[in-house]
Amino acid sequence: MTLGDDLSWLFAQQRFGVRPGLERVRALLARLGEPQDAYRVILVGGTNGKGSTAATLAAMLRASGLYVGLFTSPHLTRFTERFLVDGAELPEAVVQEALARLRPVAVELEATFFEIVTALGVLLFAEAGVQVAVMEVGLGGRLDATNALNPELSVVTNVALDHTEILGKTREAIATEKAGILRAGRPAVTGVDMTLLPTLLQRGADVWAFGWHFGAQVQPLGWAGSDVTVSTPRQTLVFRTPLLGEHGARNAALAAVAAFRLGVSPDAIRQGAAATVWPGRLEVVSWRGGRVLLDGAHNPAGAEALAAALRALGVDRLPIVFGAAGDKDVSGVAAALHPLAAQVILTRAVLSPRAADPATLAPLFPGVSVTLTDSPQQALAVLAELHAPLALVCGSLYLIGEVRPLLLNEAGEARERWQ
Repeated sequence: MTLGDDLSWLFAQQRFGVRPGLERVRALLARLGEPQDAYRVILVGGTNGKGSTAATLAAMLRASGLYVGLFTSPHLTRFTERFLVDGAELPEAVVQEALARLRPVAVELEATFFEIVTALGVLLFAEAGVQVAVMEVGLGGRLDATNALNPELSVVTNVALDHTEILGKTREAIATEKAGILRAGRPAVTGVDMTLLPTLLQRGADVWAFGWHFGAQVQPLGWAGSDVTVSTPRQTLVFRTPLLGEHGARNAALAAVAAFRLGVSPDAIRQGAAATVWPGRLEVVSWRGGRVLLDGAHNPAGAEALAAALRALGVDRLPIVFGAAGDKDVSGVAAALHPLAAQVILTRAVLSPRAADPATLAPLFPGVSVTLTDSPQQALAVLAELHAPLALVCGSLYLIGEVRPLLLNEAGEARERWQ
C-alpha cells in the first residue's frame, strides 16, 4: 500500500463534513497510547492570522534550541506540509507508516477527516521526539479536535465573523468558542478587540492582551517587512519580521509575547522572527519578469487587512485573480478588494467542490473589467497577457494551493479539497 492509497481513503473522509466534539479524537488518542503526553503543547487559535502566528512562534522556539513540531491546516500543495519537524516536512514514508497504523482505529471510531489529521500530527510529533508542538487550531476552538490536547499556553489572535453557521452569528458567540482553548491558571496571549476580552477572561486563564498588557510599535520597511518593538510588563522585545502588512507585524508581536512567556530569550525571539517563512499569505513570487502576490484572504476581515497592507505598500490599483468558496461572505471580501482592482480575473479552485462559480462573482466588481476563467491555468494565461509588474492572486486558500505550484513550476497535489 502506498501513501496515495491511504491518502485517498483519508481525503474521502472530507465529504462527511465536520462533526464538532472531542469524544472521538480523545478515544483515538487513547488507542494510540496518548502520544500528546510526550511533549509540551501550544495551541494557536483565532479567526485570522493564526497560521502565521503559529509559524512565527515555532521559529522562535526553534531559535531557542528546542526541537519543535508545527501543525497547520489546510495545506497548500502537499499533505505533508501540515506536519513540520524542526522546520522541515517529514518524509512521505514516515507519514505513510503512521497513517496506515492509525487508519483501522479511525475507521472503528468513525473519526472525521480533521480528527484523523490531528491525531496523525500528534503521533508523528511524538515519534519524531519533538520537545514542543505548536498546534494551529482548526474550526472554532472549544470543540475543535486540537482542543483534546492539554496546552501549556494558548493564543487567540483575533475574532471576526467566519463559519457563522457553526460558531454563531455574532462576534461574542464566536469569541466564546475561540476562548475554549484557554486553560484556567495557565498563560494565554490574545489580540482580540478589547470589547471581547471579558469573554476570554471568563475562562480563568492568565491572559496578556494586546493593548492592555502589551503593545507594539511598528516601523514598516516596505516589501522587506517591518521592525517591531513590543513593550511587555517585563521586557521590551525588538525584532524584524518578513511578514508583510500591519496585521503581519501584529501577528509576529503576539508570537513574540507568547515565546517570551514560554521563557524564550529576546535574542532567540529576534532570530526566530527573522527566519519565519509562511507561504501563501502575502507571499511575493517572481513570475515572468514581474511579481505575483499570493494571499489566502477568504473572509471580509482578512480581505480588509490585505487591502490595508497593499495601500501601505503604495499599491494603488493592480490586476486581481480572485476565486472563493461559495459558503463564505464573498460579497464582503469583494467589497474590500474592489477599490484596488484595475482588472479582475475570476476563476475557481478546480479541486475544491466548495468553489463558487466565477460567473456568480462577476456582479461583485461593478465598473471593473472582469474576465471569467474556468481554472487557475486559464487565469494565469490571461494574467500573463497583461504583462503587469505586480498582480494579486487571492481568495480561497485552495485556489492559492493550485496557483502557487504553477507559478513556481512545481508539481501540485491532484486531490479533491474540502478541508
